[in-house]
Amino acid sequence: MGELTGKHVLAITVGAFAVIIGVNLVMAFQAISTFPGLEVENGYVASQSFDAEKKAQDALGWKLVHGYQGGRLSIDISKDGVAAPVTKLDVLLGRPTEAKDDTHPEFRREGGVWVADVPLAQGKWMMMVEATAPDGTLFRQRLDVFVEK
Repeated sequence: MGELTGKHVLAITVGAFAVIIGVNLVMAFQAISTFPGLEVENGYVASQSFDAEKKAQDALGWKLVHGYQGGRLSIDISKDGVAAPVTKLDVLLGRPTEAKDDTHPEFRREGGVWVADVPLAQGKWMMMVEATAPDGTLFRQRLDVFVEK
């Protein structure tokens, strides 16, 4: 083994920092390219109507229960134990940390419960549910779905 010179120490230091910076750049690129990080386009504008929308949603009195089993996703929206009169249902289903798996499953009503056949991989999924009441009031809820295999 040869003598450790200043050139060797410089090469080791520059190499170590190059690896650290390179890994940081790769991780930052992956983070930005897989998840846009936006819930809404403009938080200030969205906050202006939040209280009124929440009050209207609470006045509906709807409760939402969801489940996933055997490749079937179910959403039960009810009021006082009776199926709620939902006129339109839109669901965004995806991973909480990346947008590439986002999908809008086709739900159908079966016995008062909304169901969709969706094969989900193991892990945590996120559902953004938006249901419309007959008077046009929106019911919104974000839910987590955990899939175990």
